[in-house]
Amino acid sequence: MAIPYLYTDYGEFLRREFPFKVQKISINAGFTCPNRNGEKGWGGCTYCNNQTFNPAYCRTEKTITEQLEEGKRFFGRKYPDMKFLAYFQAYTNTYGEVDEVIRKYEEALVVPDVVGIVIGTRPDCMPQALLDYLTGLNRRTFLMVEYGIESVDDGTLVRINRGHTFAETAETVRRTADAGIRTGGHIILGLPGEKRDELVGQAALVSRLPLTALKIHQLQLIRGTRMAHEYALHPEQFHLYTADEYIELVIDYIERLRSDLVLERFVSQSPKDLLIAPDWGLKNYEFTERLKRRMKERGAWQGRLADRREQTR
Repeated sequence: MAIPYLYTDYGEFLRREFPFKVQKISINAGFTCPNRNGEKGWGGCTYCNNQTFNPAYCRTEKTITEQLEEGKRFFGRKYPDMKFLAYFQAYTNTYGEVDEVIRKYEEALVVPDVVGIVIGTRPDCMPQALLDYLTGLNRRTFLMVEYGIESVDDGTLVRINRGHTFAETAETVRRTADAGIRTGGHIILGLPGEKRDELVGQAALVSRLPLTALKIHQLQLIRGTRMAHEYALHPEQFHLYTADEYIELVIDYIERLRSDLVLERFVSQSPKDLLIAPDWGLKNYEFTERLKRRMKERGAWQGRLADRREQTR
């Protein structure tokens, strides 16, 4: 049987949104998190070390404009006509005084060739006043708000010190999507205590959320995190997937996702000097090519096993 498509690709999504090539530029705008500063807890999520995804130019001593201009120079060497999305990535980028948060967004949007923003945040950090502003912003530029879901299991969320429940995630995702804003989610597969069949079953719950896009990452153990310390003490509580095991898991997962959900990525690649395990020796694009090849071998595609009631949102 011919496979109609493999999955709904993020690159194709951007090509539908823009008549030119766009690239996200990560920004560290100096935010923190409520589970770092004592409002909800201390130390942040047990797996988190923000150094794993902050490029060299992402430093809080630089202004947002300076970070964007440096990122533009880096990416513009290859594609001189490229446009850019300001990606507020580090920590919780809706957490702070609303007026100050808005000022940071507006600073990014006046940088030449910036055609929109992507905001990474937590589902318990979206006050209505800020959502009202974002609703208006969405009418004048490209906007996506990405929420860290990480798991649908409340026990896991407590264990990794997230400080919110899945019910809070679902409610905030719906509020955001109901405002007409493109809404993204982030999931980690392989968190301690979560069995393979539970992870596969999770896909149906994620599909019921009115998400535009989803990022899927494998669990990585990163130096300097509480989870790395937990692993050193109790490695038996963790299952670190091999690349081949993880590919099979991801395929089973995305076959149960609704077919219109845009899939941005399937794997994360942390710096070698910070990564403890698993080290697959694969770049992101190499992993994705192996995933596609295996999907074709299996006759798999996104949504093949999804509940038909979840096929569109």
